[in-house]
Amino acid sequence: MKPDAAGAELSSAPPVARLREVSLRYGATLALDRVSLDIPAGRMVGLIGPDGVGKSSLLAMVAGARARQAGQVQVLGVDLASARARQRVCPRIAYMPQGLGRNLYATLSVRENIDFFGRLFGQARAERDERVAALLDATALTPFADRPAGKLSGGMKQKLGLCCALIHDPDLLVLDEPTTGVDPLSRRHFWELVAHIRDGRPGMSVLIATAYMEEAARFDLLIAMNEGRVLASASPDALRRDTGTATLEAAFIALLPPAQRAGYRPVEIPPHVTHDGGAPAIEARGLTMRFGDFTAVDEVSFRIERGEIFGFLGSNGCGKTTTMKMLTGLLPASAGSAELFGHPVDPRDLATRRRVGYMSQSFSLYRELSVRQNLVLHAKIFALPDASIPGRVAEMAERFDLAGVLDELPDELPLGQRQRLSLAVAMIHAPEMLILDEPTSGVDPVARDGFWRIMLDLSRRDGVTIFVSTHFMNEAERCDRVSLMHAGRVLVSGPPAAIAREMGAASLEEAFIGHLEAAIAQRLESGEEAPPAPVRPTESAPRAHAGRRPRPHFDPWRLLSYAWRETLELRRDRVRQALAVIGTGLLMIVLGYGFNFDVDELTFAVLDRDGTALSRDYVANLAGSRYFVQGPPLRNHEDLDRRMRAGDIGLALEIPPGFARDVARGAPVGIGAWIDGAMPTRAETLRAYTVGMHTQWLRARALETTGAPPGEAFRIETRYRYNPEIESIPAMVPAIMPLLLMFIPSILTALSVVREKELGSIVNLYVTPVTRFEFLLGKQLPYVVLGMANFVLMTLLAVGLFGVPVRGSLPALVAAALLYVLASTAFGLLMSAFVRSQIAAVFGTAILSVLPCVQFSGLLDPVSSLEGLGALIGKVYPATYFLNVARGTFSKDLGFAELAYAYPPILAAAVVLVCVAASLLKKQER
Repeated sequence: MKPDAAGAELSSAPPVARLREVSLRYGATLALDRVSLDIPAGRMVGLIGPDGVGKSSLLAMVAGARARQAGQVQVLGVDLASARARQRVCPRIAYMPQGLGRNLYATLSVRENIDFFGRLFGQARAERDERVAALLDATALTPFADRPAGKLSGGMKQKLGLCCALIHDPDLLVLDEPTTGVDPLSRRHFWELVAHIRDGRPGMSVLIATAYMEEAARFDLLIAMNEGRVLASASPDALRRDTGTATLEAAFIALLPPAQRAGYRPVEIPPHVTHDGGAPAIEARGLTMRFGDFTAVDEVSFRIERGEIFGFLGSNGCGKTTTMKMLTGLLPASAGSAELFGHPVDPRDLATRRRVGYMSQSFSLYRELSVRQNLVLHAKIFALPDASIPGRVAEMAERFDLAGVLDELPDELPLGQRQRLSLAVAMIHAPEMLILDEPTSGVDPVARDGFWRIMLDLSRRDGVTIFVSTHFMNEAERCDRVSLMHAGRVLVSGPPAAIAREMGAASLEEAFIGHLEAAIAQRLESGEEAPPAPVRPTESAPRAHAGRRPRPHFDPWRLLSYAWRETLELRRDRVRQALAVIGTGLLMIVLGYGFNFDVDELTFAVLDRDGTALSRDYVANLAGSRYFVQGPPLRNHEDLDRRMRAGDIGLALEIPPGFARDVARGAPVGIGAWIDGAMPTRAETLRAYTVGMHTQWLRARALETTGAPPGEAFRIETRYRYNPEIESIPAMVPAIMPLLLMFIPSILTALSVVREKELGSIVNLYVTPVTRFEFLLGKQLPYVVLGMANFVLMTLLAVGLFGVPVRGSLPALVAAALLYVLASTAFGLLMSAFVRSQIAAVFGTAILSVLPCVQFSGLLDPVSSLEGLGALIGKVYPATYFLNVARGTFSKDLGFAELAYAYPPILAAAVVLVCVAASLLKKQER
């Protein structure tokens, strides 16, 4: 396509970004195919195209968030091939990834989020305060400065994300579908804000991907993409003129290759035929939902006829999703009533619920199951006959164009196909009504049109009633009737054309915005809503501050910034706090008393075949000790076997005939002892106790009868230097500390990094000056402090509850604990850098931390007794050395001098683990 005059003017501007032969693959999928492109500076440039054509990948590479695989990417005159170059240019780039609030931290307030980004870019306190105040004022977020980001509406999240991106006055602003899922009024406010910001910074370049063609029409230059290639680059007017079309959607479709364009046809809307008589599909009367003092839905009433397509429109957070959940029985209404097909909504009424299909806003698919398996599973859930399931799956695959992907996983499909799969899952049981919550959010125009053709076919041919919420006004205009909702209340209902006509608006979008503005004005007058601050342009001149500037490589202030943010999130996460504090104390108590190998009050029984006074005296001596409790005598060997199998006794003694005679003669005396060996360690202790008491009794009898001990030539008197009572608790309590200090701090630290991967906020590592070591060490620091708090708690429990004093050097124990917690949290960082899900992080960390600690560190068996790989693990595992320190300081009165050998291996383990974690954690998405 030949560019027009505007396009020529844009192309002559110095490029803010230049791509040459850039290619990118995700496995077998080619996302970008030899893209060469110049993006002019100082302009608003938009990327348009179907879902999955590489728009997000291209934007991520320009922002430095994704690594290129082939070709050259230059941004602001710098080649992004090297990490040093990216580190130099990233402070001049701002990046908002796709997804509402994906670069935000939900538990941090609006002010804290912006302040955190200012810290990452090296701004001093005074500068941050000034910039935060200016951005809050410019975006009308000042009244919400202390509200957590997770409790903001979609439009407010996007404003906050923009504030965080603009805190450092970037030269290039990269926005990946910033208004997807945002209502029309919030979208208008967002673009007004961007325009005001550009008025204050006229030299700033803006690169945007959008799914809304009415937004794309306002950009200076559009880049149309398909299948990883650039179809055209021109102004919106030039695209429409050169394709001979009236709209950008039609222009884009005209640019598609003939093979793709051949299958496309415009959406035609057959008239809805009203059926008289019978109950409506849905009827709501005064439906209300309250969460505490907050009213999410306020007396909503409407009626939907069978076979009708009813659109549910409203501002973000107005209660649409809550209303839909009440209509499906997922939420019980606080007041009012709702009926489905003339029957009250009742979650226990399975017959009525089977007549409804529900497609949630977040696709409710099982990611580990294939497309076919998802369909089969939902067919079984709705109790379809087994014989009919294969045919029904085949019918859904053909009707929703899924036949070619039946064996693929949902995550491997483009968004448009996942959306069709979700609809197929909702239709697998042939419901009479579909409830669809923003089903086309984030889907390109071609896929949306295909989706609507399916819905119209379901409505007109099959008589399925469709209740759909959407933010796309061109979709809403296809509905038979719509309701507009704000702040939990329905503002108006009726056919789209009638609503626009009554409002005197040229389109439904203008009518919608008009109704919203009128409702907001009414709430302001009544005091139900606080007046927002006016949107103002930000300052254009850079502000000079004498504060410190960031260092190019390692900056401790950025490290402390991440430590500060992690600390805030940790303080506000009750679950992690409970795990760290209550979990540590509870496990200490359970394991302290549970790891008990003492023989105490063990039930025994005797098979006395001698029946003399001396044999009875022997039994009385055993029963009189604190270790044993005598049970009923044994009748025979069968009785012995039965009672030991049942667990009634742990020790059985058989006194042979002639026992008293042999003792009197001084002849060797043998007694049979059967010991329950299910627990070998406890059985060995029991054996030692039994032999010891037997020997002691014989010695006492010999002294009593002959005045001399038994006739051995010599004997060894055993004395125990440490733990002379040979009790389990003094031995095991110090051993539990290494186990718990490895287990809990490592799991908590592992969740800290992988959680950002799952939520998407890891992108902030990619596009800010933060280095990998700053990120990891900043994450680690709060958990080191928490681990030391756990150590203090366990020490207090050991001394106060278990009565195990610290006999050696307390400073030596504290120093070793600090090094050990550094190692355990470093292990958590390593696991978190390696895996991609929190579930994998928890299981992997738990298994790989606990098993070596129990098996190879000397907790149960000495390390010197291990062989092969076990011996090697025991020598390098830090728990081995901290266990020696804990036992040495608690039981052996040891200090720094005697334990000096243990500190270097623990410190070395911590350093090596952090370095390996840093090598696994990439500064770009791959």
